[in-house]
Amino acid sequence: MRAAIAATLTSIRSARGPLTIAAVSLALAACATTARTTLNPADPTAAQANAADIGSLTNVIQQNPNDAVGYNVRGTAYGQAGRPKDAKADFDHAIQLKPDFYQAFANRALVERDLGRDDLAFADYNQAVALNPGYAAAYIGRGNMYRLRAQYDLALADFNRALSLDQNDPRAHHNRGLVYQAIGQHDPAIDDFSKAISIAPGNVEPFNARGLSYLALGDAKAALDDFNVVVQRDKTSYVGWTNQGLALEKLGDLAMAHDAFVYAASVNPKYQPAVDGTRRTAGAAKPTAPGAATTASLGR
Repeated sequence: MRAAIAATLTSIRSARGPLTIAAVSLALAACATTARTTLNPADPTAAQANAADIGSLTNVIQQNPNDAVGYNVRGTAYGQAGRPKDAKADFDHAIQLKPDFYQAFANRALVERDLGRDDLAFADYNQAVALNPGYAAAYIGRGNMYRLRAQYDLALADFNRALSLDQNDPRAHHNRGLVYQAIGQHDPAIDDFSKAISIAPGNVEPFNARGLSYLALGDAKAALDDFNVVVQRDKTSYVGWTNQGLALEKLGDLAMAHDAFVYAASVNPKYQPAVDGTRRTAGAAKPTAPGAATTASLGR
């Protein structure tokens, strides 16, 4: 999402003559999705870049105050900057200017979710699919809300609908896999996670999820392979380290499991599964120099 916004702004900054939304509407359309709108506000580099993006988008809007697309894109930038109220105001304005703007409805639904207003989020998703029954992203967003409410039949219906529209959407496969996993159907869950990985191999979440289903089926070796990918790509993933510890524990390698649990707890001391794992495997801990356990785990 941020890459799409940056590309749009580059084209705006390099354009000759007055800035116009119409001239870049096709590029801006790439930003009009329902990807998660939050951005880690603790990342100063991201925050500075986002502030520059918002400033440039504001200049465009000032020259084109009646074009809904600009408000929708700036709302997305606000959402990524962790400013949901400003994002909602922009999506509200976009919808006021263009009442059939289904992307803005779906984007506003994400903000409503962030603000804890689930009823309003559902209403916006419903409106988005009513305006455009072929908009897969809205089904995925609504399906995730159903999934988090344990309304699994409704969630499956939305993810199935999204996949009927786009069989190669990794988000739909991943989230449908989470539903299958939640209801104990681990074989189809693994199939969906594997498809998500094949389509978007750079995402670590499906590796972690697939590893949990492998664990549930008793295949700790396959699970360990997936959790290794997670921690190799994101060394701050205390969930990944904890799951790696669980797989190692199942395989009988209690000393290495202890290392993984200790490292997970060092990243997040309040993560109870890591704390419990550390205690459970404490008797298998090997005396090592400071940092050695972490080095051994990272090298695996």
